[in-house]
Amino acid sequence: MTTATTDHPPAPSADGALHKAVLRRKRVPYWLLLPGALWLLVFFVAPLVYQASTSVQTGSLEEGFKVTWHFATYWDALTEYYPQFLRSVAYSATATALCLLLGYPLAYLIAFRAGRWRHVLMVLVIAPFFTSFLIRTLAWKTILSDGGPVVRALDALHVLAVTDALGVTEGHRVLATPLAVVCGLTYNFLPFMILPLYTSLERIDSRLHEAAGDLYARPLTTFRKVTLPLSMPGVVAGTLLTFIPATGDYINAELLGSTDQKMIGNVIQSQFLRVLDYPTAAALSFLLMAAILAMVTVYIRKSGTEELV
Repeated sequence: MTTATTDHPPAPSADGALHKAVLRRKRVPYWLLLPGALWLLVFFVAPLVYQASTSVQTGSLEEGFKVTWHFATYWDALTEYYPQFLRSVAYSATATALCLLLGYPLAYLIAFRAGRWRHVLMVLVIAPFFTSFLIRTLAWKTILSDGGPVVRALDALHVLAVTDALGVTEGHRVLATPLAVVCGLTYNFLPFMILPLYTSLERIDSRLHEAAGDLYARPLTTFRKVTLPLSMPGVVAGTLLTFIPATGDYINAELLGSTDQKMIGNVIQSQFLRVLDYPTAAALSFLLMAAILAMVTVYIRKSGTEELV
C-alpha cells in the first residue's frame, strides 16, 4: 500500500514574520524623513555646493567664469567690506536687544495677565505677518519722514538733539540715519521675539509663583529667581530668530538708510544683481554664514542651552 505525498512550501516561521515586522517598523521614521531630506538636498545642499564652487571662480560675465580655486577672493572681500560686516552685526544686535526689551514685558502680559484677551493680543502680534515685509518697511519710511508728526514730536522734546550728539541721527532728522534702520529692524522682527518668549512663559506653572510668594519672595525676586531662568529657552530662541535674519537683511537699510548705513546684505545683493561679480558675492555670503554660525555657537554655549541645537 502506497501513500501519495504532495510537496508544500514550508510555512514561514513566527520568528521570521516578527523579524520582518520589526524591520518595517524601524524603516517608517526614515520614510517619513525622506521628503524633508530631499527638500534640503535640492534647495539647500545643492545651492550651497554651487555657491561654494562660484566663490572660487575667476572670469567675467562676457568671458565666462571658471573654477580656478582662487581662495584669495575671500580675503579680498573681507578686507574691502569689513565695515559693512561690523555695521550689520551692530545694527542687528541693537535691534535684537530692543526686541527683547519690548517683547518680554508684552509676552509676560499675554501669558500671565491677559486673561480672556490673550487670543486677541496674540492675533495683534502676528497681524503684521499678513502684510508684505516691503510694505511694512515703506510705512516706516512715511512715519519717520522729515516734517512728520514723529520727527516734530521728537524735536520738540529735544530728543533729536541728544541722538544727534550720539551719532545715531543727523541734522534733526531720523530718516536715512542709523536710528531709522534699527527702528525698522526692531519693528519687522519683533514678532519673532515675542512668539518664542510667550511659548516659554506660558509653560511656567503659576503655582511656582504662588510658592515663591508663600516664601515671602518679592515680585522682583520671583522674576529673577523663577520666571527668568525658566524662560531662558524662549529668550535664546527669540534672540536667535531675531538676530540671524536681521544680520542678513538689506530691505531696511535700503529703504530707511543711506549709503552710509549699507549692511552686508546690501553689498551681497549689489554684487549679485548690479555689479555681477558672482565670486565676490558668493564669498561674502559664505563669510556671513560662517560669522553668524560662530557667533551663534558661542552664544548658545555661554547661555547653557546646548540642547536647543
